[in-house]
Formats: sequence, structure tokens, C-alpha cells
Amino acid sequence: MALVPSGSGALFFIQIFATLGFAVLYSTLVLYATKHLKMTAKEATALMGVFGAFNYGLHLFGGYLGGRFLSNRNLFVGGMIAQVVGCAAMALGTEAMFYWGLAFFLTGSGLNVTCINMMLTQRFAPDDERRESAFMWNYAGMNIGFFVGFTAAGYYQATEDYSSLFIFATLGNFSAIVIAALTWRSIADLNTPLLEKKATAFRLRLLAGLAVLVGLVPVVWILLQHRGATATLMKLGSAAVALSLVFLTIRHPVRRERRNMWAYLVLTLGSLAFWSLYQMAPSGLQLFADHNVDLVMLGLRVQPQWIQNINTIVIVIGGPILAVLFARLRRRGWMIDVPQQFAVSLILMALGFLVLPVGIRAAGPDGMTAFGWLFSSYVLQSLGELLISPVGYAMIGKLAPRKYQGIMMGSWMLVTGLASLFAGDFSGMIPEPAGSIPAETNAAYAKLFAELGLGSLIVGLALVALIPTLRKLISSKDESTSFDIVAAAERSQT
Repeated sequence: MALVPSGSGALFFIQIFATLGFAVLYSTLVLYATKHLKMTAKEATALMGVFGAFNYGLHLFGGYLGGRFLSNRNLFVGGMIAQVVGCAAMALGTEAMFYWGLAFFLTGSGLNVTCINMMLTQRFAPDDERRESAFMWNYAGMNIGFFVGFTAAGYYQATEDYSSLFIFATLGNFSAIVIAALTWRSIADLNTPLLEKKATAFRLRLLAGLAVLVGLVPVVWILLQHRGATATLMKLGSAAVALSLVFLTIRHPVRRERRNMWAYLVLTLGSLAFWSLYQMAPSGLQLFADHNVDLVMLGLRVQPQWIQNINTIVIVIGGPILAVLFARLRRRGWMIDVPQQFAVSLILMALGFLVLPVGIRAAGPDGMTAFGWLFSSYVLQSLGELLISPVGYAMIGKLAPRKYQGIMMGSWMLVTGLASLFAGDFSGMIPEPAGSIPAETNAAYAKLFAELGLGSLIVGLALVALIPTLRKLISSKDESTSFDIVAAAERSQT
């Protein structure tokens, strides 16, 4: 295979270090809020819900800003600088600096995540077969960053040395800036609307982009102070987007495309149900693990952040295996398509939650649930992610009419942010662990996990019943359409 284009290797290493800060905060925020800032479990999980909503919600805005007002390279570095400032502020350990640090960090991570993908994709012609390999390496770099970040977070969690942990995140993010500076020319934007502007317009857009980057920080800070109102506002905004999509679907004149849009809307609801439970991992499930699960294995206590690496390992190992397995099954005549994968992913999520009440019932006299039950839950959830995550983005390219592709892709990303808010709501239903023993809270945990698991099972079975209808809607253009979507998703995993 020919060598990858200049800059691709640099972006791989940049991705590793750029991920560290997010991995640390994603896995530690709830524990830091409850143990260091002394928030209640409900307050901490609500904060985690807003954290995810901001992070994912700003991705869409960052994708618009990069390449139009700031180059993707400049926006990435500007976002990383904001993340460095944010982590350094949180390392000071005060509640006031925590909120300012979080505002800086969320602004940076929300706006710059899409920049690496944009810089990478520009290095390849549309028909360049090396693109998939480059994105595979980029995905691997991201997971290396998560693994290192989760592992370091757990190490410092053992002594609750949060200042050192945030300093580690600061240094990791700063390393990404250093690598970008050393490879500055090789990661330059190659084809964006901004490059077509004349010098005066270029400078004006640059100033406008910088103003947005800086101005967002106090806005996010204010919204973080009013998490309840912010969450309600985000939910209302999401509802307005959903109603707009329904209206566009009803009014769309092309019958085949209209049918595809209806399939998209149904599958979006399934996606929302899945991610709302999946994103309980760093909040409600983590608090359950910390207080009600026996995490001692071979004489060593498994730190709560390390549990997140179960997902990382399953994705990295299971993705290629699942892609090969599906390819073989399809060659033998098995119909494996998008509706099936969505339905099975929700059923796997349901099983992942339903095993927990069983484990709680089997708890010992001290009320501590064996770690194996939680391990099984994470594996089942991760397998569900393998089925639904890559298929979703590949699906939009097939189902969305050209004029609505940007709107529908943005809406799909918005679902993840909305799901984070719902995950915060569900996690807020857990019993308050502070000052209690596992035996006192186990019944409430078991009830909540059972209800959420049954809810996911009902949605999954509803999708099973709708499989024939969804196949007709998706296949209205070409009987091979749904297979093409799965094949595209499998290529993104291999």
C-alpha cells in the first residue's frame, strides 16, 4: 500500500493526546463532584448529563465554524488551548474554578472534536482507498487515548488526588498542541470555503471565529450555573427539531425519499432509547459500582474509571471480528440489516441492565454485588454499541435526501446530547449512596435497573415487530440498500 498522505501520521498522535482530557473528565466528573465538591448524587448526575449534552451539542456548531470562520487547524488548536486552561483551572480544586474550568473545557472539546476528522478527510481524494485505513488508525488512536485516560484516572482515584489527575489531563492536552505546532504545515486545511476568501474577508472571518470561541466560555459558564433550566431548554429545542423533521417528512414531495425519512425517524427513536441508557455508565452505573459492587479482584481494588475500559477493549477487539462474521453470514444468505441491528442492540442493552438485579439478588451478606455481574453488563452494552453506532452514520448517507443531509446528520448528533440529559435524569433516580450501606440501597437499585431494562426490551421488541415495515421503507429505492448500509458500517470498523 502506498504511504499515507503527509499529516495523517501526525493526526494519529494528535488524536491520542487530544482524547486524554475528555477521557479523564468523562470517567471522573461524577466521582469528583460527589467526593470532592460534596454534591448529592442527583446533582452530580444532572451535571454529567449537561456535560454530555454540551459536548455533543457543540460538535455540530464546531463543524460549521471550522473551515468557514476559522481553519480546522486553528479551531482545533484554539479548542485545545481552552481545554488546557479548563483542566488547569480545575486542578486548583475550588468550586468556583471548577465551573470556570468546565466552561473552558466544554467550549474547547465541543468545538474542536470534528476538526481532526475534517483535517484527515481532506488529505484523501474521494476515491482514495487509503481513507478507510487512515480513519481506522484515527479510531485506534482515540481508543488508546481513552484507555490511557481511564487508567490514569483510576490510578489517581485510589488516593482521590484530583489535582494531580487534572494536571495530567492538562499536560496530555498540551502535548496535542505541541505535536500540532511541530507538524503545522502538514496538517493545514486543503479545501475549505475559508481558503477561497480574499485577504480582508479572511481576516474578518478569523476575528469572528475567535470572538465566538472566546464568547462561548461565559455563556457555557452561565448555563452550567442553571443546570435544570439549561436541560429543559435543550429538551425543548430537541423537541422543536423533531417536530420540524416530522413536518419536513410529511411535506416532502418525493415518495421514495419520504419513506426513507420515516424510517430514519423511527430508528432515531430507537437510537435515543439506546444511548439514554448507555450514557449512564459514567454516572449512575459508576456510583453503583463505587458503593455497591465488590471491586476487589486478586487482592487489588478495581477503580471505577477502569471499568470504562471494558467498553474500549470490547470495541477494539469486537469490531473487526463482528464485521468479518457479518460478512460471512451475508455470503451464506443471512439477511442482516439496519432494522435488525437496531432491534438487537436494544435487546442487548436490556439484558445488560436486567443482569444487574439478578446480581444484586445474589449479593453476599454484606450486600456487595459480585464484579462479574457488572462486567457482564458492560460487555452486553458494548456489543449493543457495536451494532448501532457505526451503522447510524452510514445509514444517514443512504436515507437522507441530499437537501436534508446536513439537517439529518446534525439531528443524529443532537440525539446523543439529548440522550445524555435523559441519562442524567435516570441516574438521578438512584438512591443517595452517601451515609448508607449497600444493603440499604440495593432494593432501589434493583428496581431502577429492572425498569430501565424492561423499557429497553419493550422498545427493542417493538422494533422487531416493525422490521418488515422498516425494510419496506428503507428498500423503497433498491432492494440492496439496507445491505449497502451495513456493508459501509462494517468497512468503518475494519
